[in-house]
Amino acid sequence: MAYFKNIGTIQYEGKDSKNPLAFKYYNPKEIVAGKTMEEHLRFSVAYWHTFTGEGSDPFGNGTMIRPWKSYTGMDLAKARLEAAFEFFEKLNVPYFTFHDRDIAPEGDTLQETNKNLDEIVSLMKEYMATSKVKLLWNTANLFTHPRFVHGAATACNADVFAYSAAQVKKGLEIAKELGAENYVFWGGREGYETLLNTNLELEFDNLARFLHMANDYAKEIGFAGQFLIEPKPKEPTKHQYDFDAASAVAFLFKYGLKDSFKLNIEANHATLAGHSFQHELRWCRINGMLGSVDANQGDPLLGWDTDEFPTDLYETTLAMYEILQNGGLGKGGLNFDAKTRRGSFEPEDLFYAHIAGMDSFARGLKVAAKLIEDRVFENFIDYRYRSFKEGIGLEIVSGRANFHTLEAYALQNREIKNESGRQEKLKAILNQYILEV
Repeated sequence: MAYFKNIGTIQYEGKDSKNPLAFKYYNPKEIVAGKTMEEHLRFSVAYWHTFTGEGSDPFGNGTMIRPWKSYTGMDLAKARLEAAFEFFEKLNVPYFTFHDRDIAPEGDTLQETNKNLDEIVSLMKEYMATSKVKLLWNTANLFTHPRFVHGAATACNADVFAYSAAQVKKGLEIAKELGAENYVFWGGREGYETLLNTNLELEFDNLARFLHMANDYAKEIGFAGQFLIEPKPKEPTKHQYDFDAASAVAFLFKYGLKDSFKLNIEANHATLAGHSFQHELRWCRINGMLGSVDANQGDPLLGWDTDEFPTDLYETTLAMYEILQNGGLGKGGLNFDAKTRRGSFEPEDLFYAHIAGMDSFARGLKVAAKLIEDRVFENFIDYRYRSFKEGIGLEIVSGRANFHTLEAYALQNREIKNESGRQEKLKAILNQYILEV
């Protein structure tokens, strides 16, 4: 059955095209900075927003019109799967992602749930065998069911911890079977509402125990994918333990997990944490922890995770600047953890949204590559910090200085002269590159 009957394969037609169902900037085979756009960007479709999202919000029911909504249960799961691969192929996207509960319904028991998963995974494997699309990552939904009301790996109930472990064990087995390049841990309920009833130390220790167990089991079954932690600051809990990149990295270092995990950075989560997307990417980059990206954006006027498709060229340019400086994303990719707006409810809106996001990152890639090629920011930064390349600055960075030598230098009462940071000038140059490249 065809679910998107009036839509053909999306092609690159160039920036002058007026066809809304064509790429204007994303040309998969175009070479940029030594690799094709497809190799750089590694785009991925998120199963949950695209095929299971209904368009509901805290004040209204779902609005999405979807050709597969007439089905229920396992029939619905199979229809979604068929629609998904039609969508992947028409969009010509190389990857997809999913939670376990996105692809198959939960049964009355764990055994029944796993049986449902096995049936869908078997079908998915058949679709993948005749398609170019691959699994970027999968993960376990440890947040929707009421059993996770107090968390999963950080729950106060050991039975919940055990159930969560069984669910992730199954997820890792699926990841290996489908050849996933990564496996993601997102602690949607791993946090607290109040410290008045929370053993903070035990919950952190248990989270670390859980991740060590997962790492051990991955080695046991020979899963070679990359493990990713996805930071988020709040919503649904008041405070989540992987608040931002810095707290997640500190956790991994403290508990001896830094060599087994990298981070999956989401743009909207960065802004909820009070950071820019670029800040979170750079923090990961300079600490060798940048693994993958959830490509979306938030609304600055709304205080929750709106998961909009990325269309801000400044954000996509600066994101690609960090990714290129990182040497790429390795096994990671740009996953569209994004949903069409509640008012964009027709099936073709799914294509318009993904095209907009893919074009925005393609444009950002080309601008970022040119900025790096011309060393626009690098030259300025090198010059700005030149005092640390000679004299007392070189003594500091080489480790030869101490408080005695620094005091002796300061007591010479040399005139201190600072220089402008030229922020506005640099932003104007960035504008020029975005408009002209």
